[in-house]
Amino acid sequence: MTKALRGIDPSLPRDPRPRLVWYTSYGSNTHLGRLAAYLRGGRPEGAGRDFPGCRNPAMPPRSLPVELNGALYFATHSPVWRGGRGFYDPGAEGRVLARAHLVTVEQFSDIAAQEMYRAPGGDPLDLTEVLGRGRAVLGDGRYETLVCAGQIDGLPALTFTAPWGMNDVPWVVPSLPYLRFLAAGLLSAGAWDAEAVASYVAACPGAEGHWSAGELTALLRRAE
Repeated sequence: MTKALRGIDPSLPRDPRPRLVWYTSYGSNTHLGRLAAYLRGGRPEGAGRDFPGCRNPAMPPRSLPVELNGALYFATHSPVWRGGRGFYDPGAEGRVLARAHLVTVEQFSDIAAQEMYRAPGGDPLDLTEVLGRGRAVLGDGRYETLVCAGQIDGLPALTFTAPWGMNDVPWVVPSLPYLRFLAAGLLSAGAWDAEAVASYVAACPGAEGHWSAGELTALLRRAE
């Protein structure tokens, strides 16, 4: 049975200090097995390094399929995946297929730290600006720009991305292991079929013209 998409209320949440947030993943962390490496520690299949994990290793009690306004594109070069990384441009035209995971603020902070190759366990991120304005640039690093897409059940839908826009950097072809986690995670969310997921990913800048929808559909079929 296809799972209905959960809508995101675009208004910003009122609680400036929530205990829980919806980490809204648009990249390989759409896959719960991949996300587990960030939460529990370890090395996901196809990755080039181990992850230390979060101070709280609990898996999300809920994960929901959602869609965001904007665009997914691939840029820079990941030594972990040996190809382009996924980034979210909320100002671009289009839609982004994503998966919102219910996590604590500390878990969200630790995931963000590991995305920047830093040790988890420090002070939780200050969410004041992103919850008040919808965006906060914490640094010039790849994933140091926080975006609040709105709220789900009164809790913030948060993600992180780069400070630049989609057309400000060269696009880089992502590797198949990276795309496998991303696409399989979206498929397992239950709102889109294999053809829809494959067509979406194949059309994203960086992947477009390099990986076809047919190739990605076949990849998903083999992963089932």
